[in-house]
Amino acid sequence: MPQPMTTEQATFMLQDLYLGTLKTESRTTKKILEAVPADKPDYRPDAISKSAIELVRHIAAADNRFVESVITGVFDTNPAMIPDNVKTPAEIASWYEQRYAKNFDALTKLTGEQLVKIVDFRGMFQRPAVTFLMMGLHHTVHHRGQLSSYLRCMGAKVPSIYGESYDDAQARKAAQA
Repeated sequence: MPQPMTTEQATFMLQDLYLGTLKTESRTTKKILEAVPADKPDYRPDAISKSAIELVRHIAAADNRFVESVITGVFDTNPAMIPDNVKTPAEIASWYEQRYAKNFDALTKLTGEQLVKIVDFRGMFQRPAVTFLMMGLHHTVHHRGQLSSYLRCMGAKVPSIYGESYDDAQARKAAQA
């Protein structure tokens, strides 16, 4: 049986392993959200897929929700996180960036005791709060990959994610010419 996580381990995970990655990944997430064309929010590759705007809203809300579960010690399942007046991909990306910055700042101030608090995930499992950060990041990366695969089909450019994208390379070459 695994040993309970210590406050020192949780603090190390947050401060020395997770914070830098979370900051970098949130910038990438914002780029993907912003890249969705405002005139194509209903695009979906097939009838059972989420629309582009549904994915944008889901990514922005869920990424913040996982971080907030670490801060508050409770996984909030309220679906109405993004205000109704925030509608376009650009508006959602801006909301996401502002909310994430506030949450990121709050994360940096958490104590080891807060990080090891056991959080219930929808009655399915319970884990130390700090572990919800990587769970949330994996969730975001998964959906961000889905959304980025929609972009070119919608006539949008795919931004760099993990290294230069084709579209960014073409823009760089054009700027050098």
